[in-house]
Amino acid sequence: MSRPFAYSLSREIDPRRGAPLYLQIVHALIHDVRSGRLAPGAALPSSRELAESLGVNRKTIVLAYDELVAQGWFATHGTRGTFVSAELPETLPAPRKASADPRTPGFPFRATPDPAFVPAGEGLAIDDGLPDARLFSIDTLLGAYRDAGRRAARCGGLGYGDPRGTGELRRAIAAMLASHRGLIVDAEDVCITRGSQMGIFLAARILVAPGDVVLVEGLGYSAARAAFAGAGAEVIGVRLDEDGVDVEDVERLCRGRPVRAIYVTPHHQFPTTVPLTPERRLRLLDLSAEYEFAIIEDDYDHEYHFERQPLLPMASYAPGRVIYVGSMSKLLLPGLRIGYVVAPPPVVKSMANAAAGVDRQGNALTELAVAALVDSGELRRHVRKARQIYAQRRDAFGASLARAFGDAIRFRIPAGGLAFWTTFRDEATLDALERDAAANGLRFLPSSCFAAPPQRGRGLRLGFGSLDAGEAERVIGRLRRAAGAGIAETALPC
Repeated sequence: MSRPFAYSLSREIDPRRGAPLYLQIVHALIHDVRSGRLAPGAALPSSRELAESLGVNRKTIVLAYDELVAQGWFATHGTRGTFVSAELPETLPAPRKASADPRTPGFPFRATPDPAFVPAGEGLAIDDGLPDARLFSIDTLLGAYRDAGRRAARCGGLGYGDPRGTGELRRAIAAMLASHRGLIVDAEDVCITRGSQMGIFLAARILVAPGDVVLVEGLGYSAARAAFAGAGAEVIGVRLDEDGVDVEDVERLCRGRPVRAIYVTPHHQFPTTVPLTPERRLRLLDLSAEYEFAIIEDDYDHEYHFERQPLLPMASYAPGRVIYVGSMSKLLLPGLRIGYVVAPPPVVKSMANAAAGVDRQGNALTELAVAALVDSGELRRHVRKARQIYAQRRDAFGASLARAFGDAIRFRIPAGGLAFWTTFRDEATLDALERDAAANGLRFLPSSCFAAPPQRGRGLRLGFGSLDAGEAERVIGRLRRAAGAGIAETALPC
């Protein structure tokens, strides 16, 4: 009785796998039943016999048999033993061809493409403008978590709560925006999200129906385009120049067909870093009122402006026409996953309802800790210190780029933000750099990921904020080597 089981099951189980042995045996026996190798009513060997045949502990087989009886695959008949059930729990046809890998999906599903906004491959990643997590005191963060946990435990704040986010953090962000960005809002206008990308996704979810037109900047953030396209929108790129998005092109497109929304990064345009001029901001607001489309304003790194006082967000002038998306990732740490959306209360409520269908609510403990950092002034102290460091790194990075590449590349020193936008006089040089990046231990966003059809354009967005002086020199040196012979002889090697 035990011989056929030793032959069939010994090939299916392996103690080196991650799954418990008894579950491996359960799955193997179910496969034998479904394939017809074990017919309904067939007698099973005793637990002792099968354990000896497979070389496992008898308790492992007892656990497996008990599980199969509980699921309805096996049945026990007193002292007669264990049998395959006469009435099986499911009547699925036997698989036509057994897969070599049991983890191969046995059902259809929609495969999604890899995100273009995450650098692929191996090697040193050049980010697109992240802060340096080392600049924020981990002891300060842990202290905020400890105090937040104690407060939450006393007040019952660790259960389910408002899907808009904790009241403490919404009030703290509203006060911060009113004080430093001119947005006169309160907690009812704020919805906390798990990063700014979630805010963009939720905006697409409540604004867009299949077939709607959404305008985006001709060079821009591919993850935002993906969010709108995923909601069924037709996404159209608008011309972009040194003054930001071309509002005349926006008006031309609005005259041609109804536009549902436009997504813009007016403060430090992503990826080019150019600011949208005050005149164009006002004209875009006028067009929004005339053609009744929403403006989604992504202000992802407002505080890091180095040349002059930053312009106020468009949301501060026309809060009823703008969905304002912000993030604490650049101010604190990306890993905290704290973003926010500011909009009229009915819009905030709809976005929170949509968010609740995904994850019910955010992390209350993290939100309380971040609220404490804002209220205590710790966040402002950190930003003041970090801004000085980033300004120095910006200047040094620009000087190193110029030494390494000479006139082979074009770039401007960004007035704000944590990245450079670089274009190449000869695209063959860019092709060579991207082709040989991995061989030089580098990975970064592909130059092709920024353009939104019908617009065109290529370049590299090179983050400097997360690199100290030595790291920046090494990165630029590797970029120079990857570019190879395409660099003019006048460029000096790093």
